Parts: sequence; structure tokens; C-alpha cells
Amino acid sequence: MAVAARLDSFLTRKGAPYRALPIDESASLDAAMMASGLPLEEAVCATLLVDINGVVMVVHGFNNTIDLDAVQQLIGRRLQPLTARQSNRLFGDCDPGFQPPVGAAYDIPVLVDEDVLTMPRAVMTGGTRHTLIALDNRALTLALAGAQGGHLVIRGQGNGEREALTLDEVAGKLQKLYRLPPMPALAIRILKLTTNTEATARELAELIEFDPSLTAQIMRYSRSALFHYPGQINSVQEAVTRVLGFDRVAHIALGIAAVRAFDVPRHGMLGMDSFWRHSLHCAFLCQRLAMECGADKGLAYLCGLLHNFGLLLVGHLFPGMYDELSTLRETNPDVSMHSLELQVFGGGNDQEFLAVGHGAIGGILHRLWQLPDPVVKAAGMHQQAGYHGEHEQYVLMVELANSLLKARGIGDEFNPDDTPALAASLGLDDAALAAIDGDIDAVTRELDDLAASLSS
Repeated sequence: MAVAARLDSFLTRKGAPYRALPIDESASLDAAMMASGLPLEEAVCATLLVDINGVVMVVHGFNNTIDLDAVQQLIGRRLQPLTARQSNRLFGDCDPGFQPPVGAAYDIPVLVDEDVLTMPRAVMTGGTRHTLIALDNRALTLALAGAQGGHLVIRGQGNGEREALTLDEVAGKLQKLYRLPPMPALAIRILKLTTNTEATARELAELIEFDPSLTAQIMRYSRSALFHYPGQINSVQEAVTRVLGFDRVAHIALGIAAVRAFDVPRHGMLGMDSFWRHSLHCAFLCQRLAMECGADKGLAYLCGLLHNFGLLLVGHLFPGMYDELSTLRETNPDVSMHSLELQVFGGGNDQEFLAVGHGAIGGILHRLWQLPDPVVKAAGMHQQAGYHGEHEQYVLMVELANSLLKARGIGDEFNPDDTPALAASLGLDDAALAAIDGDIDAVTRELDDLAASLSS
């Protein structure tokens, strides 16, 4: 059925006609809305909240994030977001993640943001991956009859039409308006060394040993239980030649040195602790995936390690907005990062162009820093579901790695992905995916310890 059965039955019973809008099957509601080509200011979605008294649905604009304090003021209850798994259980005839914002069809009490009720037309999920539905204002009013309304979203953000900017225009604005951090000198020297096919382990070791802190971190890395080296490691050169190899040392040293360009808080969901935990896990997984896909392992590792630098740049340039983004991330765990970034940066302020997302911003930075093209593309496109184009394999590896890490609470995205589809796009079957997934459990403790040491 194109539309979920209970939704269709409810709207028919209420005399609320709708028009079905077939779309290509999508992995998530965000992807479906973005790919539909429909005006996002017409899109409506639902956030499910819960407390000891039960579940409440909040209906709001797609480009808005709910204000939990406003909800509490309206109904006197301190609610928290319902997990994706719990939400899916309440909508048995819907595809996971595609819960329609018509709570009455599922016997769920509804709050509605007052802006929704004034929409001339509303577009929403029909409960399936392949259909959206459109309702005029009269039908929408019937569908939401009995819902309690009020100011329920963060105001002044994500409202109104925005002129789309190309990435070249965004790059131009960034360079013109802000002093972008240059790549640190040590990182530049390491990067140059990696492009020299005749560079030796001794030259790399000597370069690293100019920096005592970097030396200590590389030595700690080489002695990790990850590598099971039975002997004693006494120098960086030994770490390169006996344990880690030239590429791995160069890439981790490059990442450590490059991070010094940013002044970002250590703690919180988007802090440096979480950044390193995410980056090291993603780098490990990308290298592991490259072994299965026949891709360059060193380049895949670097793509995973550096793909989230856009978040660091945002935090470095806009600490106040970064704090706001961090707060939204913590209170809206099942909302995509792209939607949250639209809230913070898309409100008609001077930084509106940053609403392209941290992925695109990171890709711009990597291009300015003259990093390898696959690294630029993996950073720039990892937020774009269904990407097809140049260096697609590396983008997909980063996306699949992030998808696998979500289940472990690692990263900045926790909304569901179509992990099997991502794996299939890389030619991986269920057995290969299960083996890779198991590898994460075997190394996560060591990677967590390394992340803690790198962020301290």
C-alpha cells in the first residue's frame, strides 16, 4: 500500500482528502524530503516525546526543532525524545523512521506548533519510504483536530525561503568574511612528506620528533593493544618500521597536527573528546572497508580520520552557535545533523550560508588546505545520502562507517540509516558486514583509550 493503512483510514473517516506524491524509495525521512524537490517550508514532521505519563507527538515544520522548554510551559510536563526503536513500535504499519505527523490516527495525543496550522498546504510522510502526501489547509485542520497548539519550536530559525548557494560561493564567503585557520606548519610538512614517493621512515620520524607532544602520542599509539606488537618500542622510527607503517604514522600525525588549528571545547557531544573517538573509529572502519573493496587503505583511513573537520571549523569560528548546535544535538538525538544545522544557521542571520552543513564546510576547508581529492570529497559529501559522483567509493565508506557506529552511540548522527543498502553499494554481503561489525567490538576499548589521550 502506498500510504499506511491506519493513516489512510483515519483521513478518510475525517473527510480530510490528500494527494499521494510517489517518490524514489529513501533511507530516511530527511533524505525523502530533501530529494523530493518540494519546498521545505511546506513540509511537516513529528517529534515523539515521552515521560512517565506516556507519549506525546509534537507536530512542527520540517526545518524546525522543537523547544522542550516551550513544551513544558504549555502542558506542564518535562518530556524527553522517544528513541527511534520505541517510536517504530507505535507505528506498526509504517516503515521505520517514517511516522506520519497525525497522532490521532495512532491514538497518540498531539501538540502542534501554531505555524503549522496556518500553512496553505502541508507535505508529510504517508508512512512509507516511497510516498509523501499533500493536504490543503482544510484537510490539515481536520487531521489535527483536537491537538493543542502553541509556540513550540525555536523561533527565528529555519523559517522563510533561502537562496541556494553553490559551494564555490560558500567558500568565497568564508574566505572573505572570516580568517580561516591555516594548516599548521607541522601538518604542512607532514603532508608534503606523504606526497614524496622517496620519503623514508627516518625522515618521517625525525619530523615528528621535533614535536615532543606529537612524539609521545605516536609512541602511545604504537604501543596500543590494537597492534599486538610483542617487543619494546623505543623510538618513532621503530614505531614506523616495526609496528605502524609509514602511511599510518603519517596520517595519524597529520590529523593530530591539523587539529591544533582549532579552538574547540573538549567536553560535550560535539567536543574534542567525542571528535577523536568518532574520528579514530571511523578511520579504523574505513581502512577495514577498503580491504574488502579494493580501495587504497591509507587514503581510506585518512578520509575517515578527517571527514568531520567541518564541525571543528564551525566551533572555532562561531563558538556561540556551536554551543547552540551542541545543545540541540543533545536534546534531539533522532534528528539529523543537517536539520539541526538548518535551525542554527538558517535563520536569516549573517552566517546563513553555513546551513549547507558541516560536511560541505569541511570539504571547503580541506580543498583550501590542498588535501587529497578523495579526502575533500568524503568530508564534503558524507552528509549527502545517495551521493553518486567523483570518489564515490570513499564517500560511501565514510557513510557506512558512520552508520555502523551509530548503533554504538559514536558520532554526531543517530538518526537511522539504511545500512544494508550502503553495504550493498560497496559490494559487501551480510557475512562481510557482520565480520566488520564484529571487528569494531574487538578494538573499541583501545580506540577509546587512544581518543582520550589525543584530546587531553
